[in-house]
Amino acid sequence: MLLSNPLWNDALATVITLSLAVGWLRLIDALAARKLLVETLSRKLVHIGTGPLFVLCWVLFSDLDTARYWAAVVPGLITIQFLLVGLGILDDPDAVKALSRSGDRREILRGPLIYGIAFILATIIWWRTAPIGMAALMLLCGGDGFADVIGRNWGTTKLPINQAKSWAGSAAMLVAGFIFAFIYVLAFNNWGYFSPPYTTNTILTGTVLLAVVGAVVEALPFGDLDNLTVTIAAIVVGLLVF
Repeated sequence: MLLSNPLWNDALATVITLSLAVGWLRLIDALAARKLLVETLSRKLVHIGTGPLFVLCWVLFSDLDTARYWAAVVPGLITIQFLLVGLGILDDPDAVKALSRSGDRREILRGPLIYGIAFILATIIWWRTAPIGMAALMLLCGGDGFADVIGRNWGTTKLPINQAKSWAGSAAMLVAGFIFAFIYVLAFNNWGYFSPPYTTNTILTGTVLLAVVGAVVEALPFGDLDNLTVTIAAIVVGLLVF
């Protein structure tokens, strides 16, 4: 905790977390607007970086039951921004360039909006006291994020079941998803947030299964619904193994 008073601590933790998350988003927006990053890469850097940064900030919050709701304010506000920009209510061309593939603001109402909603629900339902939510989020951030980056640049051999996806992208989904999920679940386990704690072997087995199922689901031809289908699959597997 940062402050002795838990309510003030959670308020301060929310401000810090929101500042870091928005700072990362604004940085990517600015780089994309100046064409220092192509839109496809900037979109996935938001995907890859925002989530792990947010989940790491969970350690700043108190042990109060309401702490999870304070934390959920952060993805909540960002998701509202996505919604307003996607609907055209809020004019933010930098965000559109960073978050969309084609420059169409309405794309934000699909992948990015689902991404934000997934974070809100995982934070409120599972918080840091169970590995299910954070494992699913890390699979979504690391796995799905790197699958697109690697597949777009080196995915010459396409999958027979989905010509929009490649073997390289699926391999990246599997490896990166496992690494992100394993590191975060192991860290929070070692920091004492899970009661009872899990063995390293259980965490290893669980995150491997999570990554395998996530890679299979991500390879299926669901289009922009990847954020939804991967998250649901990860939660189902997490409920079975943790």
